[in-house]
Amino acid sequence: MTLDQGYSENGYCLVKHFIHGAELVALREIALRFHASWITTNQTFYRTGAVNAAYLTNGEHINEVDRLTLFKLIASKQLQLQIQKVFGHPPAFMNTQLFFNPNNKKQKNYWHRDSQYHLNIEQQKRALQGADVVHFRIALNDEPGIEVVPKSHKNWDTEEELSVRMQTNGRVNSDELSSGRLIPLHAGDLLIFSANMNHRGVYGLDRLSLDILLCDAVPELLEFAQEDCLPQLEVSKYLNHPEVFELTRKLKNNH
Repeated sequence: MTLDQGYSENGYCLVKHFIHGAELVALREIALRFHASWITTNQTFYRTGAVNAAYLTNGEHINEVDRLTLFKLIASKQLQLQIQKVFGHPPAFMNTQLFFNPNNKKQKNYWHRDSQYHLNIEQQKRALQGADVVHFRIALNDEPGIEVVPKSHKNWDTEEELSVRMQTNGRVNSDELSSGRLIPLHAGDLLIFSANMNHRGVYGLDRLSLDILLCDAVPELLEFAQEDCLPQLEVSKYLNHPEVFELTRKLKNNH
């Protein structure tokens, strides 16, 4: 399959109406159950600024039926078609995340590259030429969406972008960027974007998005993947494309 030119060039692409109807309703209900349970055990974190929660598939906050639904989605033919458009080789499963509004309605959003939380500046630059981590974000409600800096998955920051993102030269990471582009999302839309790119979520409405994170099959990236987030082998036989999980398990076991 030909790689998506929009993603290759800009670092993101939008698939409208990726899921709908009963499938969308079921996925939203799973997310709401997870969110409610997560808040009860993370109240301080939630009250002090959390805007996302990770590891939905580890089963801590949802039951086995809900876990299987998520595994089936991640390993589905419909998602596999989109995966093949952005990865030249079979990717590995990393994680799932749920994005939501902050508890404090006045809290500001912030520009960032995912890599800045574990890499220094020089390492962040090198990461742009290396392996890719990709968000497959499914909006579960209509929401303001996400702002991105197009092409920043391969291009380093301008002076303005770096000052804002790293909060130097009197700038803060919530400042507007002249290079930013807003991508509104409607319930059921799928936004595919590189974790390497400069981006920020936009709060408001009933923001609720499920992110599935996949990556190039590089063992170092899978340090962030957790074994308990993978389906058990007896569950894999019910999945259309279990190889996305099997590759993760293989690489972690061999590393």
